[in-house]
Amino acid sequence: MGLLALTTAELLDRFASVDPTPGGGSAAALAGATGAALVTMVCRMPKTRTGDPRERERLDEALARATEASRRLRELVDEDSAAYDAVVAAYKWPKVTEDEKAARKRAVEAAVSVATDVPLRTAEACLAVLAAAQVAAENGNPNAASDARTAAALAWAGLKGAAENVRINLRESARASEIRSWIESMEGSADTALSVLGLAPAGPRTTGGS
Repeated sequence: MGLLALTTAELLDRFASVDPTPGGGSAAALAGATGAALVTMVCRMPKTRTGDPRERERLDEALARATEASRRLRELVDEDSAAYDAVVAAYKWPKVTEDEKAARKRAVEAAVSVATDVPLRTAEACLAVLAAAQVAAENGNPNAASDARTAAALAWAGLKGAAENVRINLRESARASEIRSWIESMEGSADTALSVLGLAPAGPRTTGGS
């Protein structure tokens, strides 16, 4: 049974259990998928911000992007857990003989490659959701602005979580530099979008006196 087939309470209990899966990567994909669902709702509302036909066109385009990203993210919830389990299984391969050591090394490298690619795709999909959420916030029904902004916050959190899961595998990747640059670029774009929506976290508060 896939994780999304569980009840919400069952899924939260699975995240809370001592088992390593589902873990942060699946949670990141779930956050992005939840954000995508909210974007979809706002984009489907018949009322736009001002009634301008161009707003409807923008919302329809954002709806298409959010729908596709949602499909990918729902799949990635399970794929991330499977990828982690595959890494654990690869490390358990026997390593007594030289042949076994070589086979184990290849298995680990292959599993880590997948475990890096899955959260990378999660980050990409979350960035698409965040972009769609920005369009929804700027063009959608004003009464649903908080929903669009919540979607953006969820997508940002999903991207950040996915980025952390990418980074933890980079020490085993031959493409570490390339992947790190791509992740940092996506994080920069996400932070910019969040700032445009006024959701960027404030700096540390300071107190002072005269």
